[in-house]
Amino acid sequence: MWTADEIAYLCYTHYSTRLPKQGKPEPDREWTLLAAVVKVNSAAEGSCDPSDKSLPGGDASIIPMLEPEDQPCAPVSQSAEVLENKRKCEEIPAHLITKRMRTEPGDLLREIPSDIIMHYSTGKEGSLQIPPDSNNSSPPANGPAAAKGTIPAGAKVVDIYRTGAKCVPGEAGDTQKPGVAYHQVGLLRVKPGRGDQTCSMSCSDKLARWNVLGCQGALLMHFLEKPIYLAAVVTGKCPYSPEAMKRAVIDRKPSFDSGLYLGMLFSMCQHVSRLPRGFQVQELKMFQSNLLFEHSRCAVQAKRANCPGKVVPCGAAIGWSAVPEQPVDVSCNGFKQGATKKSVGSLQARSKVCKAELFNMFQNLVSSISENKRPESLRVKKLETYWEYKESAASYQEAWRTLQKQAFGSWIRNSPDYEQFK
Repeated sequence: MWTADEIAYLCYTHYSTRLPKQGKPEPDREWTLLAAVVKVNSAAEGSCDPSDKSLPGGDASIIPMLEPEDQPCAPVSQSAEVLENKRKCEEIPAHLITKRMRTEPGDLLREIPSDIIMHYSTGKEGSLQIPPDSNNSSPPANGPAAAKGTIPAGAKVVDIYRTGAKCVPGEAGDTQKPGVAYHQVGLLRVKPGRGDQTCSMSCSDKLARWNVLGCQGALLMHFLEKPIYLAAVVTGKCPYSPEAMKRAVIDRKPSFDSGLYLGMLFSMCQHVSRLPRGFQVQELKMFQSNLLFEHSRCAVQAKRANCPGKVVPCGAAIGWSAVPEQPVDVSCNGFKQGATKKSVGSLQARSKVCKAELFNMFQNLVSSISENKRPESLRVKKLETYWEYKESAASYQEAWRTLQKQAFGSWIRNSPDYEQFK
């Protein structure tokens, strides 16, 4: 058995000792997010093995905000209308948008089961938090949430943390009312940004999908009898709510305003039925560590408390995997760091974790297996394109269609034209 703090410490140590300086934030000026997929071996096999990078957010980041004195920094004092006008006037690149953080009080040292664990450092896809009207504050928290320890008994919830992730077309949309009623929870969202709207779903949406379909994707399902599920999610020291996490990843049951017609039927992810053999909704365990990531926005801001200038997000990303060849990939704006405008579109500019490179590795794997020993799904017909190989993973695609029909009907999917490459 492992505690949340032990998993977090393992990930932070791996980050500081095994990853290169290239791609890390500039000291005391830039911040970043850290996530790792960790394989926990049995006592006989050895210890934990961190194996990948990612980041969280979306519906899971819409959590209660307590009284201002409970925050490490004063809430923003501008109205939603003023902030919106300011946003329209500022032309700031998406990678310079900062997100507001606070540390979570309390020691949450807990034990987690052995298996695959997702660890997230501090961070969420969010935007500025706006305090409610003084005449519209919520009553003290004395209900079930307070009893569970998410909100201290008697504490006053004055607002909720905002997420910058926008609702996808077909969803009800946020009410944008003052205070705690600003967001509709449980909706599908795309990652935030000030430029053109992205087609990438928010990270909490992806976690909810992984919790049913597995995190291996369609290609690897050709070689697996059942999906690869995460056993637990460990979140670092940051604004956190176990109820919001469970709602976003397992339940996904939206709240309804009286008189608000959503135009579609929502289902709770935990009640998805008629899935193919091997697929099921997981009771994912969720914990929080009390350890703070050294390059989180909160940590960097604390070091610069009395220094001029703003703290900005790091523009580069480091990907690391436990593989023998080229385990590190440093990218910027979707291309390998250092790529020039002339090299964009070439092999030299590709990130090792882009679809084309991953498909190339998959094809090499298939080619290394004699045809008569390949999985039946790879022998029934001639397959050429990335899209064809994904679609031929029949059980995975059936499970995905079932999940979309029962819970994620508005999920954005790229046109097949984008995946017709060989």
